[in-house]
Amino acid sequence: MKNSFKLLLFCTVVLFLSCTGCTTTSKNTTHQIIQHQHKDVNCSEYYQYKTKLNHEGFDITPSQAYEMVMDNPKHTFIIDARTPAEYAFIGHPTGSYNIPLKFSTNEIEEKNGHLQPKMTTNNNFGKDLLAKFNPSTDTLIFMCRSGKRSCLACDEAIKVGFSKEKLFSLLGGFEGDKVKNKNSAFYGQRKVGGWVNEGLPWDDKLYSNLAYMPSN
Repeated sequence: MKNSFKLLLFCTVVLFLSCTGCTTTSKNTTHQIIQHQHKDVNCSEYYQYKTKLNHEGFDITPSQAYEMVMDNPKHTFIIDARTPAEYAFIGHPTGSYNIPLKFSTNEIEEKNGHLQPKMTTNNNFGKDLLAKFNPSTDTLIFMCRSGKRSCLACDEAIKVGFSKEKLFSLLGGFEGDKVKNKNSAFYGQRKVGGWVNEGLPWDDKLYSNLAYMPSN
C-alpha cells in the first residue's frame, strides 16, 4: 500500500512539473520558442513579398534580416523608421533602434479616401543615422509598418554617405499586409507577412540607447 502511494505521488509530481514547463512565460523561454519556430516555419517560403517602392539598396525578408543580425550583431542593425508612438505602443523587433523618418502630428487628414494622422518629415533623419552608425562599417536594415517608409529611408541614408551595398528595406515591415480575402475571418487585418507574423522576437520595452531621444 505504501509503495503504491509513493508511486502515485511520484507520478503526480512529474505530471505537475511537465505541465508547468509547458506554460512557462519567462523572457528567455519565450525567445527560445520563437527562434525554434523561425527555423522550422519560414513564412517567406510560401508568401511572396513585393517591394512597395523603387529604392536604393536591397530588399530583405524578415527571416533573412534576423539571420543577418544574428550572424554579425556588432555591425548589422535594424532601424525602425516608424514614429516613436508606433515603436512604443505597437511593439518593435527586439534590439531595434527607433529613428523616425516621419513624425505624427495632432492633425487629421484625408488620404486615398481614409482619415489618418498627418505626418511631418524628420529633417534630422540623416544626422540621426550618422550619430549612431558608421557608413564604412555598419549595415542598416530599415523597417516600418508594412514596407513603404523603409524604402524611403534607404534613399535618405544614401544622401548622407551610406553605401547602397549596406542598405536594406525589410519587406512586409513589422505588421505585414492586410488580408484581402473578403471571405476570411481576418479580412482587413495585418496578418500577411511581416516581422510579427513570421514569429520573430519582438517586445514593447523602451531602452534609452534604442528609443528615439533627440535630446541626447
